[in-house]
Amino acid sequence: MTGGPSDPVLAVDVGGTTIKAEITDAAGTVLATGAVPTPSGPAAFDAVEDLGDRLLTGLPAAQRVRVTRAAVVLPGIVDPARALAVFSSNIGWRDVPLGDRFTARWGIPIRLEHDVAVAGWAEWRHGAGRGHDNVCVLILGTGIAGMLAVAGRLVRGGPGQAGEYGHIPIRPRDGLPCPCGNVGCVETVASGSAIARAYTARTGHEIPGAATVFERAPHDPAARAVIADAVDALATGLLGILHATRIDLVVLGGGLSGAGEILTTALHTRLSELLRVVPVPAVAVGAFGIRAGLVGAAHYARTGALE
Repeated sequence: MTGGPSDPVLAVDVGGTTIKAEITDAAGTVLATGAVPTPSGPAAFDAVEDLGDRLLTGLPAAQRVRVTRAAVVLPGIVDPARALAVFSSNIGWRDVPLGDRFTARWGIPIRLEHDVAVAGWAEWRHGAGRGHDNVCVLILGTGIAGMLAVAGRLVRGGPGQAGEYGHIPIRPRDGLPCPCGNVGCVETVASGSAIARAYTARTGHEIPGAATVFERAPHDPAARAVIADAVDALATGLLGILHATRIDLVVLGGGLSGAGEILTTALHTRLSELLRVVPVPAVAVGAFGIRAGLVGAAHYARTGALE
């Protein structure tokens, strides 16, 4: 790729609810930013093209010519080597070849990666996990996924990623069906959309999202019960990972991390109740919030590496 390390880059983070994009310089200064709702299915990629194009064309000409690198990070299962969006249960695509469509639209080379791989890397190396060698970063939003670092190395697997923690079945006999095709996955209880649905089912009151449940928790027993169930699901899903790796820090990122100590304290307490053989890890809120994917994507656009 052309361009120098100090030149601005375009980063696009495709989430289950929102597509976010930024153009930032090497110091992290945001030169342009935008967001649009995520359409269902392959139409999401049209929205990515349009959003990126809007940010690029909105720059002054002197800045636009210096943007020569970009990264697009996707949820679900991604095969960067083949430029293939393999599967996303929340958005609804399977085996979509992306080829050079973004390069053709924007006129610059792009790199593809998994959204939570880069978000987790950003939190591990530059955020709440900085200085720790054994870290699990969970990104909690419309879906749930994570990044794992063991002995100071990022764990990669399969087509280059590991971290589908949201699809660990924790209630396979009596749980809810998951869009992935399984039953009782962590996501069916602990994702933002699952928490909102559970509160509505328990109370009969429609709410705009999971944030409302956390806001009502101090004075609403139904909200506290829904949160306790979600935390139990998160903790149960982590048990195998904690026993296998003995990580010492769990970082919570994504939209739900805005709940702060309500969530971190509850998860640490539940893990303390469940763990007997391995140490209970500390639990912290991520430093970058919903921008973690953009921070990681900007780094990846510049370097092409997550180390």
